Amino acid sequence: MSRLSQRPDDAVVGQALPHESAELHVTGRALYTDDLHPRTKDVLHAWPVQAPHAHALVTGLRVAPALAVPGVVRVLTAEDVPGTNDAGIKGDEPLFPSEVCFHGHAVCWVLGESAEAARRGALAVEVDYDVLPSTLTLTEAIAAESFQGAQPTVQRGDAQAALDGAAHVFHGETEMAGQEHFYLETHASLARVEDDGRVFVESSTQHPTETQEIVAHVLGLQSSEVTVQCLRMGGGFGGKEMQPHGFAAVAALGARLTGRPVRVRLNRTQDLTMSGKRHGFHATWRVGFDDDGRLLALEATLTSDGGWSLDLSEPVLARALCHVDNAYWVPDIRVTGRVARTHKTSQTAFRGFGGPQGMLVVEDILGRCAPLLGIEPHELRRRNFYADGQTTHYGQVITQADRLERAWEQVAVDAELDRRRAEVAEFNATHEHARRGLAVTPVKFGISFNLTAFNQAGALVHVYKDGSVLVNHGGTEMGQGLHTKMLQVAATTLGVPLRIVRLAPTRTDKVPNTSATAASSGADLNGGAVKDACEQILGRLAVVAGERLGVPAEDVSVVDGLVSATGTDETLTWADLVHTAYFARVQLSAAGYYRTEGLHWDSSVMQGSPFKYFAHGVAATEVEVDAFTGMHRTLRVDIVHDVGDSLSPLVDIGQIEGGFVQGAGWLTLEDLRWDTGDGEQRGRLATASASTYKLPSIADLPEVLNVALLARAHEEGAVYGSKAVGEPPLMLALSVREALRQACAAFGPPGTSVDLPSPATPEAVFWALQGARAGAEPDGEVAPGVGPTPPSPDPGAPVRRPESEAAVDDLAKP
Repeated sequence: MSRLSQRPDDAVVGQALPHESAELHVTGRALYTDDLHPRTKDVLHAWPVQAPHAHALVTGLRVAPALAVPGVVRVLTAEDVPGTNDAGIKGDEPLFPSEVCFHGHAVCWVLGESAEAARRGALAVEVDYDVLPSTLTLTEAIAAESFQGAQPTVQRGDAQAALDGAAHVFHGETEMAGQEHFYLETHASLARVEDDGRVFVESSTQHPTETQEIVAHVLGLQSSEVTVQCLRMGGGFGGKEMQPHGFAAVAALGARLTGRPVRVRLNRTQDLTMSGKRHGFHATWRVGFDDDGRLLALEATLTSDGGWSLDLSEPVLARALCHVDNAYWVPDIRVTGRVARTHKTSQTAFRGFGGPQGMLVVEDILGRCAPLLGIEPHELRRRNFYADGQTTHYGQVITQADRLERAWEQVAVDAELDRRRAEVAEFNATHEHARRGLAVTPVKFGISFNLTAFNQAGALVHVYKDGSVLVNHGGTEMGQGLHTKMLQVAATTLGVPLRIVRLAPTRTDKVPNTSATAASSGADLNGGAVKDACEQILGRLAVVAGERLGVPAEDVSVVDGLVSATGTDETLTWADLVHTAYFARVQLSAAGYYRTEGLHWDSSVMQGSPFKYFAHGVAATEVEVDAFTGMHRTLRVDIVHDVGDSLSPLVDIGQIEGGFVQGAGWLTLEDLRWDTGDGEQRGRLATASASTYKLPSIADLPEVLNVALLARAHEEGAVYGSKAVGEPPLMLALSVREALRQACAAFGPPGTSVDLPSPATPEAVFWALQGARAGAEPDGEVAPGVGPTPPSPDPGAPVRRPESEAAVDDLAKP
């Protein structure tokens, strides 16, 4: 067992502890970025001037009327930028654009003595536009060949030849919508200039180092002249990985030009209309099976909706391509990806980072093809699982296939699936206007950043003369419990009580060159760095303790703040040892570092081993669908998830529950809508508030939710044997969508293949079940998932399934 993964007896890691800021959260005493401006003197407030067009040239900009508004101090425009007028990492996101590329794009920012003064000033700014044609939907973009960035292909074997020889071949389309992050805290930044000209930025950001870099190049400064701090975030989910940089740059630019602190805090409507979302995807596919239902070949093209600029669209697409297999062995495969350029917000990272979209494609394929193959969906999935020694289509060897099998069997037993399937069948046979479905789906999710260079982290740990410990690390806290785990790692490594360890806010002048807190890697990377720093300090202290106790340093141990050694009954307290070390002039501070080993990835051919390991999970979901409305209830969910040896079980279970619910929201409720008409409002986000964008509420939670952590799951080579937990649970919610599909199919005859759009809103479910009621098409076609079927223009006309572009190529080849 490696030193990194070995866990001592009576460790603080592994204890079920509450979130380190739980008391602050529930009492309202936790400070967030925007809580700081009332504590800051002479703050100016920034307000954006948003374009009312999806695509237009800015032909005139007159700010004088705004300056005449009482309380307006300055209007920031492109002419004020001393450095580079760009807020992205690809050079395609002008901070002050001359060409607006989405409805709500900010063309300039007004600074006022109050938010109201700035708002009034923004209304007074006069802007002339030359309106241009716009592309809004994926369908429009594909037809216009409007693409951006690389178009990678991942392949193994000869998919075309395998399809030609397959006993059963199907083809179809799958389309899925995006998702709004809807974090409780909207984007916020507060910038000020120090007396020596340094810029200090408080930002709600998942990537302080990148925020620092963007601010520096906008201002024409070096990174050392900019410090970014993140206290905590009120949610991020990936939406604060890239998107905060421009808002921080606006605040910093305003502070440099006026000499006063500047606050940027978007209201909810601004946040929704100005910031990116989960990428919607469109996929076309052909799949081949043998007579036993085993996958033989898959050929697919995945197109993501990148919005107006690249942002993180290329790595999101790469991860989608790498997860289109989910947990299934496909011998011959060719998957191509491309990023569409549309005139919408620049879509960005969202929990799962393309993984959910890739997995949805293969789960949609299996869910639609199972009835046509005459195989139960759960059995079709199980018989196609990977086995150890097989490789993914991008070349990574599978080594933990047994974990998925064990989780699958545990769910089957604990959830009593055989008994409940019989009960579902009985219910469906005796209820005319309601049907139930019970589906089981697996998750195999790769952990590490796609870009190998990001798989590194730093930490700075101080031990003070009184024995207390302060931990700085490069990860950010967004409610996911990272700080809680880092406290537990530090206390375990040093062998001290948790109560004497404290965490400092994340800031770039303490730990430089950090990676984003993303890719579910926060605990792995920063935990390794914190452990390294603590081990350095402990190694120095062991020498001091050995001298005091008259034993070799390697015989010294520290447990719960008590220092002892083999061969002697004498002990020291932690505080005594630290006091002695200080007067012996022993360094009590250390900078830790960690890099993930064993990774290699060639993006030019999309081959290698990009992931340290895979996180596994299985979910079984039972739903009930109402025939009259398409509304559904989630009756019960049973989950078994692989988190290795958990660092903090209470935190991990909370992440599993939250991730599942957020995934269910994406798949069943959350329906982003833009105005796609030809009128003046074309491109406007119609779901720009909580009243029009439906989020999961307590009423949408499963009536029964059972979550278990997979036992005997130690992860060699990860900090204290743990595994990541942030993103993988979201994809467990695919079981909800598949259960809805099965419930809809139960309205039709045996063998009905249901095309279920995503999100499967009540409207979409209603039309899906109506199609099932009408009976399967004579040729047993597989229908494409391209959105809800519109109602018949004649309310009295019989309901039938829509014409489909997808069909069975050859259902029974000889």
